[in-house]
Amino acid sequence: MPRYFPALVSGLMLITHIAHADELRDRANAIFQPVPDQVTEVRGQTVNKDQVILGHKLWFDPRLSSSHVISCNSCHNLSIGGSDNVPTSIGHGWQKGPRNSPTVLNAVFNAAQFWDGRAKDLQEQAKGPVQASVEMNSTPERVEATLKSIPAYVSEFKKAFPGDKEPVSFDNMAYALEAFEVSLTTPNSPFDRFLKGDDKALDAQQKEGLALFMDAGCIACHNGVNVGGQGYFPFGVIKKPGAEILPEGDKGRFAVTQTANDEYVFRAAPLRNVALTPPYFHSGEVWDLEQAVAIMGDSQLGRQLKGDEVKAITAFLHSLTGDQPQVAYPTLPASTANTPKPE
Repeated sequence: MPRYFPALVSGLMLITHIAHADELRDRANAIFQPVPDQVTEVRGQTVNKDQVILGHKLWFDPRLSSSHVISCNSCHNLSIGGSDNVPTSIGHGWQKGPRNSPTVLNAVFNAAQFWDGRAKDLQEQAKGPVQASVEMNSTPERVEATLKSIPAYVSEFKKAFPGDKEPVSFDNMAYALEAFEVSLTTPNSPFDRFLKGDDKALDAQQKEGLALFMDAGCIACHNGVNVGGQGYFPFGVIKKPGAEILPEGDKGRFAVTQTANDEYVFRAAPLRNVALTPPYFHSGEVWDLEQAVAIMGDSQLGRQLKGDEVKAITAFLHSLTGDQPQVAYPTLPASTANTPKPE
């Protein structure tokens, strides 16, 4: 055997590997997009930095709740993937919410908010939990009275909303929270680096999982920047899961549209950082990501995924974990004698 032959074979294998990676990347780039380093506009308007600073404080302020106990971060903890890692969140008076808390990370890329899409954007979404009796149990009037009772907040609202006659308002609270949430993106995941040309960003199993994810049909619901979050689909296209995973009493988007075709229809879950946010599905009854993948194959695709296929797809999903937002815990302005007392 000529001494150059092994080197020739090795070179041919490298060329084949590169060609395969390029083909896989080209296919993936036609379906997905990397998470941008930052979002600077929402609905065509530049994100206001003063609103971001204010929204950062409001995010952690439990006085937006009537009990002075629950903040936005209670159910969307930024240190554990932007959710709370329990089946359903604990709200006012230790009540349990009806659905698993979705992550707020990269939520700006979703077509709509909540599992049933009842809020068209983050500004509208921010108003819901504050008023929900099972969550923060407050009212617009109480929130405004609380914020107006704190001079430092009054000054910050004036700075963030300089053109408003009444800068301290429930609507502006929601705008500030939205501005802060827009900053909660997770770029630079291994998958993003692969999409941008780094062949080594994914290992062999993750590349196999990506190919399976596309070939098996997962991309019908999970695509785009957020690998989901863009459309509504029945949970159980082929086969409905059992009642422990798909509770019969929660009919999903039907509660919003009152249309029979929307029974048990939910917004496709965005899969960015999914490895950080167990338990899974709107019911929060599945703790293991491999189990969730197997259930989706059976229920949505009508395909019994083999064990090695489940592991490969799960390995790919782990590659969707990006750089987490580095958010400092803020020092909040003190209450005054006029601040409504907790209930």
